[in-house]
Amino acid sequence: MRGIRTRRKEGPRRLRWTAPLAALVLGGLLLSGCTAGSDAGPAASSSAGAGGSADGAAITRPAAPAGALPAAMQAQLQAALEQVMAAHGVPGAAAGVWIPGKGSWTTAAGLADVEKKTPVSTDMSWPIRSITKSYTVTLLLQLADEGKVKLSDPLSAYVDGVTDGDRITLLQLANMSSGVADYVNQAFVTEFAKDPSKIYTLTELNKGVLGQPAQFAPGTEYVYTNANTNLIGAVIEKVTGKPYADVLKQRILDPIGQKNTHYITDVATWTGPHPIGYQPDPEGGAMLPQEENPSILGPAGSLFSTLDDGRVWAQALGSGSLLKPGTQALREIGHRIARPPYDLYAVGMGETDGWLGHNGEGVGFTAATFYNPVTGASIVVYMNESNVADGSHPADQAFRALAAVLSGATK
Repeated sequence: MRGIRTRRKEGPRRLRWTAPLAALVLGGLLLSGCTAGSDAGPAASSSAGAGGSADGAAITRPAAPAGALPAAMQAQLQAALEQVMAAHGVPGAAAGVWIPGKGSWTTAAGLADVEKKTPVSTDMSWPIRSITKSYTVTLLLQLADEGKVKLSDPLSAYVDGVTDGDRITLLQLANMSSGVADYVNQAFVTEFAKDPSKIYTLTELNKGVLGQPAQFAPGTEYVYTNANTNLIGAVIEKVTGKPYADVLKQRILDPIGQKNTHYITDVATWTGPHPIGYQPDPEGGAMLPQEENPSILGPAGSLFSTLDDGRVWAQALGSGSLLKPGTQALREIGHRIARPPYDLYAVGMGETDGWLGHNGEGVGFTAATFYNPVTGASIVVYMNESNVADGSHPADQAFRALAAVLSGATK
């Protein structure tokens, strides 16, 4: 593929949840998409080994490139970002571009809270939604590198009760070709609408998959769902004997110095400066502030991060620094998928115009984190607006616009 996702007691008006509206919102947040292709990648296993980096060296937080990018390039980047914001009515955004040997550019544009007129700042904490998937799959691949799992292992060896679990491999969960049912069904939507503030456990999320009919035979199609990644979360807990959040902190967040990245299921713990998410009212189109309940996402989408931590993850993910080279090469075997918007989707990572990374979207927020393995450049975009009706994904469009600026500058 190389070259080749607590209620406030005061504040702005919140969206009133109903079962139909919950279905619309959750349908956009827990994006599902399939292609007509049937060329699912083969089940494979990674060689065992210790160490979290490709060469066995100690992992440290990479420093941002020294200095600022040229003023003319900064002006182009700012204009490109603001054009996307204007086209989609995005209230606020934080974005950054980092190019080794050339410098950095970060910006905060627009409003974090429309009613209070609070501006976005570059140090705010943002929900990164499905970018969480790239962390979770990385954990699985690390376990494979260490010989604690094989990617050809059947899901049934770790989780009971999933239809076709004896035929679904861990790799098929990671590349979205498993065929497992989605836990976001009518029963879940109805239950969620009754109490949108309920904090769901990973076990409760995965329970919605158990015993449900498969969407298709394992390895015959690609359908992007949170259920795939949340089952990987259960595998990680089974293998390590530790809660997912603890494994994530120990294996990724602490080693690469992501002190401002947190796995949050109780929104009451989302402290410090942060934006409010907005989404169009399906009945009138006006932007409405959204309630935040990350627990409905689990290991598929409950991470919150900052702009500079996003830079660190873009480089770690795209360069494969936390994995063995062979495992990173396996991770880059991509396939076409309807949603989210990538050229190809691989193993917990997407590719767009040669950039490797992941998108996140839903309930008022979109995010994009990408790395260019040829130039070493990174781009991160966070926005506090999503639109499940048109699937426009403004953060991805902003990433593409910023990448186009860089492409023009390097020709």
